[in-house]
Amino acid sequence: MEYTAQDYKKGQPRWCPGCGDHFFLASLHKAMAELGVPPYKTAVISGIGCSSRLPYYVNTYAMQTIHGRAASISTGIKVANPELAVWQISGDGDGLAIGGNHFIHALRRNVDINVILLNNRIYGLTKGQYSPTSPRGFVSKSSPYGTVEDPFLPAELCFGARGKFFARAVATDQEGTVEILKASYLHKGAAVNEILQNCVIYNNGCYDPVYSKAGRKKNTIYVRHGQPLIFGENDEFGLIQNGFGLKVVKIGENGISKDDILVHDAHCQDNTLQLKLAMMDNEHGFPIALGVIRDVKAPTYEASVHAQIEDIKSKKKYHNFMELLQTNDTWEVK
Repeated sequence: MEYTAQDYKKGQPRWCPGCGDHFFLASLHKAMAELGVPPYKTAVISGIGCSSRLPYYVNTYAMQTIHGRAASISTGIKVANPELAVWQISGDGDGLAIGGNHFIHALRRNVDINVILLNNRIYGLTKGQYSPTSPRGFVSKSSPYGTVEDPFLPAELCFGARGKFFARAVATDQEGTVEILKASYLHKGAAVNEILQNCVIYNNGCYDPVYSKAGRKKNTIYVRHGQPLIFGENDEFGLIQNGFGLKVVKIGENGISKDDILVHDAHCQDNTLQLKLAMMDNEHGFPIALGVIRDVKAPTYEASVHAQIEDIKSKKKYHNFMELLQTNDTWEVK
């Protein structure tokens, strides 16, 4: 059966006009339709926050859980029913603050869930407090003189938790978002998708340099496995290795040709260069990397759990409770 985006739509989204959640939801509907996984084989799980309303707007199994617990509920669902496609929706506050411990352990265990981190660097639902991804010095209702903390960088946290998949997209870029969502589903294991989006009320413009198509052409690089790391308005720049780091070069200058440009390897087990790509930013003269940055195969948690159960069962003399009772010594009490 062929599905359309309409088959996955439900309800009337209640977000502020212009919120990045609207853009992402449309991309998710489109990705689900193109993947063709039936709605009855799909579960969308969230915690608490503006973005966590999303389960109400998908025509699938869906559940809004409690604050910070989306990853643990998603883990339970995937282990109980490995056939379900599980999408976890979290904001930067819900996913990385109260839910931070569940986040890193879902990645460490490599549970086959698609983690969507909608990162607007602010708490929106509770009216504008700074979040774990807000930059140092950020002025908010809970930091009127500026934060004195360094933020979590989702990519760094993912890699540090031994994550096997990390991708990034901008909410307003439907093509790029759909591309990473499809790759996320096809990856077997925990897949983190960071979505950069503005909060039009409390943190508007935080991603302005990349929110428009023209801005992305100038300030980002789309990375694709097996392709050279070239970017720029006219594809005039590239990335080369410079010692233990990366360096931006202009193709055609100083003897640099396209053959000198690094080729992206998302499947490399050594994550050194992948992490450097993920950590690039405009402030240090680099483009922001979009697309699938890391995609490495590894055993999944739920498959390992079920394999272990079957292995133990095959070695036991009993297979149900009644057989267990009859296996060992029994006594009759009169």
